[in-house]
Amino acid sequence: MPELCRFYGIVIKMFFGDHAPPHFHAEYAGFEAVIAIHSGAVLGGRLPPRAMGLVAEWASLRR
Repeated sequence: MPELCRFYGIVIKMFFGDHAPPHFHAEYAGFEAVIAIHSGAVLGGRLPPRAMGLVAEWASLRR
C-alpha cells in the first residue's frame, strides 16, 4: 500500500481504488486504524489517543 506520510512514528497509507467509503490507513506502534476521509470517523481498528489526535489534526489540515 503506498505511503502518503510519516510523522512521529505514525505512517499514513492509502490504496487507490480500495473499497468504499474513501479512507486511509494509519499505523502506529503495532496499532492500525482505518479512517474515513470525509468525516474523519474511525471505520475500523484503533490507535492510542495521542496518536489518534495527531492523525485527526493531519487529516483536518489536508481535507
